[in-house]
Amino acid sequence: MTTATDRFRSLHDSGIFVMPNPYDLGSARLLAALGYQALASTSAGFAATLGRLDMMVNRDELLTHVEALAGATDLPLNVDSERCYADDAPGVTETVELLADAGAAGCSIEDWNPMTNAIDPVDTAAERVAAAAAGAARSGLVLTARCENHLHGVDDLDDTIARLQAYVAAGAEVVYAPGLADTGQISRLTSAVGVPVNVLILPGGPSVAQLGEAGVRRVSTGSLLSRISHGAMVAAAERLRDDGVVGTDVPFLKGRLMKEALHD
Repeated sequence: MTTATDRFRSLHDSGIFVMPNPYDLGSARLLAALGYQALASTSAGFAATLGRLDMMVNRDELLTHVEALAGATDLPLNVDSERCYADDAPGVTETVELLADAGAAGCSIEDWNPMTNAIDPVDTAAERVAAAAAGAARSGLVLTARCENHLHGVDDLDDTIARLQAYVAAGAEVVYAPGLADTGQISRLTSAVGVPVNVLILPGGPSVAQLGEAGVRRVSTGSLLSRISHGAMVAAAERLRDDGVVGTDVPFLKGRLMKEALHD
């Protein structure tokens, strides 16, 4: 029997696929109804549904969210699991195994440490990836290792590549450097790491087709869809407050899609 994890892993074998990031059950079902093959959680988008900033959600809350998202559709679910909610290696391993128990098909671990406000030293980060890989090996999850350099002002592609290579050596199946938008740099990275690469699609950045030409296997949206959704709501609410009307340019969701996606 083919599992969601098997299907998720096979999506990385060739070509390129888009894995959008829902932030709640409704958005997950809508994206599934649009025909996507896999979904991913977003830490920032989920935190926003709780009225919090990114990285302000605890592990138990994440696990409850993952269980609900995984149960909302039959699509493989990759989890944005930040630093895996642990400071020590056994805790990282445990988090990965708990995510698998909650229904995840994959998860990620990143090297940004908000407590120190810095990227972890590469040896420390690689040890944490190895701990996550141990949990992934036991549970079967697809492990993605993230280098956060380009989200935090470290625009050093050589360092990013060296880090991702170290994470692959530690057991990561997929690598990800969110914030990269130059196709030349992305192509260099995909050629250097030897495993599937995820890229965060950005407004005004390369298209999915261009990313595929650069060797990318997986594209995600991060918190983009959440921000678009909340931005549209705020814009409509501001106009209602200030002008007393709702504009005709508001993009209403089609009734048929709503009924198909959100049925019990």
